[in-house]
Amino acid sequence: MHKAEQQALYSAVQAFVGSWWNGSDLYPDPCGWTPIQGVYCDLYNDFWYVSVINIGPLYDNSLRCTTNIAEFSHHLFNLKHLKVLSFFSCFLSPSQNPITISTSNWEKLANRLESLEFRSNPGLIGTVPNTFGYLRNLQSLVLLENGLGGNLPEEIGTLVNLRRLVLAGNQFSGQIPESFGGLSKLLIMDASRNKLSGSLPLTFGSLTSLLKLDLSNNMLEGKLPREIGRLKNLTLLDLGSNKISGGLAQSLEELVSVKEMVISNNPIGGGLKSVEWQNLQSLEILDLSNTCLTGKIHKSMAEMKRLRFLGLNSNNLSGRVSPRLAALPCIGALYLYGNNFTGELEFSESFYRRMGRRFGAWNNPKLCYRAEVNSTGHVPYGVKSCKQETTINISGNVPSNAKFSEANWDHSIQFVASLGFSSCNLDGVLWVIIFQGMLFILLL
Repeated sequence: MHKAEQQALYSAVQAFVGSWWNGSDLYPDPCGWTPIQGVYCDLYNDFWYVSVINIGPLYDNSLRCTTNIAEFSHHLFNLKHLKVLSFFSCFLSPSQNPITISTSNWEKLANRLESLEFRSNPGLIGTVPNTFGYLRNLQSLVLLENGLGGNLPEEIGTLVNLRRLVLAGNQFSGQIPESFGGLSKLLIMDASRNKLSGSLPLTFGSLTSLLKLDLSNNMLEGKLPREIGRLKNLTLLDLGSNKISGGLAQSLEELVSVKEMVISNNPIGGGLKSVEWQNLQSLEILDLSNTCLTGKIHKSMAEMKRLRFLGLNSNNLSGRVSPRLAALPCIGALYLYGNNFTGELEFSESFYRRMGRRFGAWNNPKLCYRAEVNSTGHVPYGVKSCKQETTINISGNVPSNAKFSEANWDHSIQFVASLGFSSCNLDGVLWVIIFQGMLFILLL
């Protein structure tokens, strides 16, 4: 290893871990017989050069950050063959020892750096420097659970070799830059748990290589762009807990590879019939809970053969619940509670037994289950038994098609008593017999 490379390594690490750390004494041969935990080297032209630096308590790493003031030393950027740079739980105190990312010298790493990660650093504050735009060979940029904030720089959209972009768990605000649509090689984008606002960029339709898109828990608004249907390779779409409205985009049915779709906790509105759900044959998880949906459950939802989880709870859906939903071959959780469904649930006792509380239909006041299921002990939680209906013909007083239900037995008994007959109750079974216009009450 060249002396200059060795000295740059010692000085760069010491700036983060503290002045007590004397690399030349502790690790006189850092790429040989005295390796530094968290530091790896590669051979170039018969000389060792530093290629990886991981700072923080990761995998029993010895390089833990100082509790005093750490800094991005200019020596760090003299490691011209550095490929991977990561900081894990390094900068911990935003009040006592805050630190910002250096805005200068990143161009020196432009030709080599492939991965840059800052994970779990609450003391890392400030904004993302636009000089990250120099890192044209970067394939992974991870800024996860730090104290970073402000707007996302447009320059990130110029990192055309990015495969992974993780910005989750910070305080980023403002709109997602349109330039992000230029990341044509991007496989994973996670910007969840921030304060991002505005609508989804139409340029997202160009991210045709994308496998995972997670923008949940932000303040995004506006309609779902129809361009989202161009993401044919997408396996996960999570837009939950935003302010997206304007109905479900029909182009969602074009996401033929998607396995998990979460759009819950948005004021989406509209109905389910705008999407031909049977086209989503790879879909396993669909969460549309609390999205202000109205209308009926579209019949095509019963044709998603791989569906394991369906969440339609906490909406304004109505109509009858199709028994075909229980016939979905992989269904393991079905939540319909908090709607306006009506009529009789036509699911079997074995379905209720298998699902238990994973079938939720409570808080649907006009929904009931078949009375004969009651004897089995396996009934849908929070749903009432359907009312028994018996046709009664009373000459001259009650129309021949009048019906008395279980809820009206008390009124029926009072009516019978007013005719001078008595009523009894044995085993809870009451028979009404009509013979030649006379009304008799027998208890069997």
